[in-house]
Amino acid sequence: MHLHHEQTLPLDVTAAGRLLSDADFVAHRASATGARVDDALVTGSPDSSFTVTVRRSVPSDQIPAQARAFVGDRLEIRQVEAWEPQSGDRRTGTVVLEITGTPVRLTGTLLLEASPDGAVLRYDGELKASVPLFGAAIEKSAAEQIVRTITLEKDATAAWIERHNLGDA
Repeated sequence: MHLHHEQTLPLDVTAAGRLLSDADFVAHRASATGARVDDALVTGSPDSSFTVTVRRSVPSDQIPAQARAFVGDRLEIRQVEAWEPQSGDRRTGTVVLEITGTPVRLTGTLLLEASPDGAVLRYDGELKASVPLFGAAIEKSAAEQIVRTITLEKDATAAWIERHNLGDA
């Protein structure tokens, strides 16, 4: 199942890269989804390449009942974003999201590029649940939760930018 999301940040690409590589921001954004954040780690530098790794857990009550028996009370989600150095007015990367202990995985690309309103952050990915019989239902449920999470993260990002007076693209 293909997923696409984009968000405009009222920042230039350089400032947006600094934001996305700020460990405090990363933890804030992940916790805004209601998840328990177990790790939020940034390695590298916004001046070159950097990697963001977030490990969080959420209750499993929002996945199909037939899948709950396999995962228990909580789902551990590991997300890794690997960003390349900025090139001109853009920065590219990759994203992998895995639900630990399940055959559910999202792989995709990241693009941060200049726009008239600041910087546009785009996620494009393929969500795959390799489960016989229930794969499509699990993909649908996982996609709904990923979209919900992205929306909450988008709101948390806007609030962070406003609270820290960063919005001067």
